[in-house]
Amino acid sequence: MKIVVASKNPVKVNAILKSFSACFDDALEVVPVTVSSGVSDQPMDEDETLQGAINRAAEARNEIQGADFYAGIEGGVALHNDRLFAFAWIVIANHEFESHARTATFELPPQIRELIFSGMELGDADDLVFNQQNSKQQNGAVGLLTSDRLTREILYHQAAMLAIIPFLNRELYVERKQLSK
Repeated sequence: MKIVVASKNPVKVNAILKSFSACFDDALEVVPVTVSSGVSDQPMDEDETLQGAINRAAEARNEIQGADFYAGIEGGVALHNDRLFAFAWIVIANHEFESHARTATFELPPQIRELIFSGMELGDADDLVFNQQNSKQQNGAVGLLTSDRLTREILYHQAAMLAIIPFLNRELYVERKQLSK
């Protein structure tokens, strides 16, 4: 089974690999590709974040045709009542349809919120506040805030498994014939 992941970020690639390994007994080939999300570097709401994941999966499908599955992951933030929350959308697609799932949401500290509002991406804000380097390709904000009790990979892994559900239960989702782009 060939899965194209629309990122070369090891956190995203490993989350997809672990999710497919947990759900399928097939031998897996994971191919990471760099593609554009077509949205802001730091998506600032639900819709933009979901669109980024959809765009990534579609661009991966355009880049490498004939794979069994394509995975797009886009992390974003959203403001609710002056509190900033982080999450990600995951899109899994094949040649028939696509499925969407979202990670759990967690609140970001005020200091990180202010850095993001000043124009910084979440990963860069995390690195500055926690004196880290390239944390978005490691444990991410959730890992830094939980002392790695919950990492970005674990967060993505759970949502990716949820996005795989329609492919495990195709007969229940067969009418969903939408493909983006």
